[in-house]
Amino acid sequence: MRLPARFKRFFVPNSLRFQLLARSLFLMAVLLVVVGFFQYVFMQGFVYQNQAKSIQSQVQSVPPNVWQQMASTDDASGPMLEEGPHHAPFFFLPDATIALIDESGAFTVLSNSSVKVGAPQKLSQQDYQDVRSPEHKLTYKVVKPTEGDEQLIVLQTIRTRDHIPEIVQVSLSTKPLKEMMLQQLFMFLGISSLALIGAILAFIPVLRKTLVPLSNMVDTVEQIDVENLAERLPVDQGQVEIDRLANSFNRMLHRLELSFEAEKESKEQMRRFVADASHELRTPLTVIHGFIEVLLRGAMNQPEMLNRSLTSMYTESERMKKLVEDLLLLAKLDRTPKIELTEGALDEIIKNMAPQLRLLAGNRKVSLRLVSNLRCWFDTDKIKQVILNLFHNAVQHTDPEKGEIQISLATVGRGVELAVGDNGLGIPKEHLSMLFDRFYRSDSSRTRKYGGAGLGLAITKSIVELHGGTIRVESVADEGTTFYIWLPIDETS
Repeated sequence: MRLPARFKRFFVPNSLRFQLLARSLFLMAVLLVVVGFFQYVFMQGFVYQNQAKSIQSQVQSVPPNVWQQMASTDDASGPMLEEGPHHAPFFFLPDATIALIDESGAFTVLSNSSVKVGAPQKLSQQDYQDVRSPEHKLTYKVVKPTEGDEQLIVLQTIRTRDHIPEIVQVSLSTKPLKEMMLQQLFMFLGISSLALIGAILAFIPVLRKTLVPLSNMVDTVEQIDVENLAERLPVDQGQVEIDRLANSFNRMLHRLELSFEAEKESKEQMRRFVADASHELRTPLTVIHGFIEVLLRGAMNQPEMLNRSLTSMYTESERMKKLVEDLLLLAKLDRTPKIELTEGALDEIIKNMAPQLRLLAGNRKVSLRLVSNLRCWFDTDKIKQVILNLFHNAVQHTDPEKGEIQISLATVGRGVELAVGDNGLGIPKEHLSMLFDRFYRSDSSRTRKYGGAGLGLAITKSIVELHGGTIRVESVADEGTTFYIWLPIDETS
């Protein structure tokens, strides 16, 4: 018989469905076997106890004179129990053996069993004394004789017509009782097996229904690929474990999405970087190549033309050299940045640079507003490069005669803020967010005129971030631009 496809999935040994079903049924089977074992043990004591009470009731129903007659009769085999004036009130099982123990301990067999179970067993005097005690602790005992079957011995005290306390001992085989209990046990195991089969048929659809959220997760995950990382798993399916797993998957997908986006952005930046670097290097190379071609055509014999060509080629080579140095510096800052921080006064660094800055400014007005003894941690050489980059940028974007450049220092929070401002034309708002990108120039023609390649601010930002600081810019059209650099006071900030 071929099983339906939905049931075949339950019988794949490595599947979660099969393992849950098999382990659940195994636990149920073990529990049923344990229950059957304890039921057999408890039922054995219960059956023996009931059998003993039944026999004791029969013994107590026999008149005292009958026991005297049975004890005084030479042949106490059983006819007196079956006929006579004292037989009517009682009867015993056919496989039972009856004995009488008097006060002196004499053991007299009154009736032998019709079934061969072995001779009646005589108990110890202590057992008989326990029966005669007021507490009456011993009512029955199970013994295993050397020959014959195991016996259930029931003890009951009686008083004869002379009011002499004696003990009646009834012995019978436990074999019929055990057979009955085994039948009950086998019946229980049979019913349990049927219950397990019914549990399998009922548990399969319940288990399939329970695992629906997990199957939905599998279907959703199979649809996710590099182009579809925005897909998310449902997180409210009514099962705590499945919801936690879905949340974990969603967080992982979010990290993967961010990672892929960062990789795509990195590749795009690299593509733009290579294109911009190629473009910047191509311009001076084209100029140099053009002048060489002019010189080869005969211009080298004209002193004025030769001097102009060599001057232009020198300028372009210097520009190319600076561009390559900036590119190498950026690559070094990206890969293996080395910075040696020492504590010092930043205002002293700016004061020492003042003559150089005024020389670069030309006729522009330079003002310094410095708070004395503002100490922080910085690399002297690199922080000088930052100041020069920002100051040179301000020089390029201010009028040579009316330009004003201001450098100020102040304490902001747990750090020192350096501000470099000018009164130039300002930077349009749409350019502010991209101002620190590599090779980006808000005024391409003007920066190219002064030899800029759009790398100065990118280098400045990298150096500031290596110090654990931040850089930002504020600009107002026709009023000027100010760059703010914040450096932490503490080395560990």
